[in-house]
Amino acid sequence: MSKRITRALVAASVVVGLGCASACSGGDGKDKKAARTSATGQSADASKEQGKEEAEGKDQGQDQAKGSSKGSSVASDADEPLTRAQLKKAALATGDVKGYKVEGAGSADLQGASSPAAPAKCQPVADMFLFTTDPVSRTSLSRGITAKDETDASVTTLALLSYGSGEAGDVLAGLRKATGECTAYQYVGYKYSGIKELADPKLGDESVAFRLVASIEGAEVPAAYTVVRDGSTLVAFSSMNMLDADEVEVPAELVEAQLAKLKKTTA
Repeated sequence: MSKRITRALVAASVVVGLGCASACSGGDGKDKKAARTSATGQSADASKEQGKEEAEGKDQGQDQAKGSSKGSSVASDADEPLTRAQLKKAALATGDVKGYKVEGAGSADLQGASSPAAPAKCQPVADMFLFTTDPVSRTSLSRGITAKDETDASVTTLALLSYGSGEAGDVLAGLRKATGECTAYQYVGYKYSGIKELADPKLGDESVAFRLVASIEGAEVPAAYTVVRDGSTLVAFSSMNMLDADEVEVPAELVEAQLAKLKKTTA
């Protein structure tokens, strides 16, 4: 099986798994409220994207009005959540990192309500698979990233998650604790194993890295995660590769480029 075909299978498996996790999550009223708050995905569908652009414009105008009444812009307060428009401006785009293509995450961008993980100590890891968190991000967006070299079987997803004061630190603390205690779990009917805390990449204000293997629709999908806090924003990367669980990793050049662009565009 060629690496080009394998990359397509990874993407298909992930979309199926994420779609089921989002659709099957159900949950109570609290979960549904979380879904409404955090589901701000980028769609490949043009009409849907246009609607989001209009919403972004309204949000940005409201935020600018608030900033004017305070005598400062939203970006000037490190604890103020970034708007979706600001996240979009800060997100990596094709051309920012040589050799990579960046697109809207489309079908895989299904941030939704959290469902209970078993055991409960694995909840932060299970939630991060869908880029949802507790507390829920105020706004977010994600991007799909692939190497232009089609022999590279990796599929990488970027999520930018914006929080209120202190919330991003709470999320990272919970994730760090979970990756140190959790080894395997079940989540909406799927099994995840081999959870392994990796060495702290020491990026941003603080960071966490880990690996796991997702069993989705009969496929074993190794995945690596790097999550970095920059002020009240989390930069989260996942990279999946069906070829080798030990070799899968988040490309360091992508993480470094995203952190640099976030700093530059929100300064």
